[in-house]
Amino acid sequence: MSSTEPDRAALRTKLIAARLALTDRLERAVQLQSVLRVWLVGRRETSIGAYWPIKGEFDPLPALYRWSEGAPDDVTRRIGLPVANRATGQLRFHVWYPGCPTELDAYDIPKPKDTEEFAPAILVVPCLGFGPGGVRLGYGGGFFDRTLSSLNPRPVTVGVSFTHGFLPLLRSSPQDLPLDAMLTEDGVMYRRDGA
Repeated sequence: MSSTEPDRAALRTKLIAARLALTDRLERAVQLQSVLRVWLVGRRETSIGAYWPIKGEFDPLPALYRWSEGAPDDVTRRIGLPVANRATGQLRFHVWYPGCPTELDAYDIPKPKDTEEFAPAILVVPCLGFGPGGVRLGYGGGFFDRTLSSLNPRPVTVGVSFTHGFLPLLRSSPQDLPLDAMLTEDGVMYRRDGA
């Protein structure tokens, strides 16, 4: 699917509507929570950047909180949520925890308030749609791609989506960076070697 931006905009609208219409979205989310928890077992990274779910997105935060609580006594695991920088179009990640004070960002999405910034070793990325080989379709703002391009070392990227978002003919645009792994409620759909 080599599509123009207007085609992708229409596809995004269609995928959001389909996701919101899923009658079993809660059951799918419970399954995807389990898939994400299993994927995290044995990973050595100690910091994860995620996102605040909007528009019916999968909420990764319960699984990530369980991951952080399961750390050995001598290890501190951190979860971060993004804070958007409108000037650069990039995301910075600030520590999040349940009950963390939040405020709305410029896009009316909650962000941590007055917590420490850090560079995540893993980045959990929401996907509206996804295709073969780690191709991701997001909302079109380019925030995750610009952020990944600026981070050194680049974090391991794991996309999360419900299976309705699989687009077998989706191809990446020149600015798109492929994901290292892709998870759905049905399991690991894609994994680059070592991810």
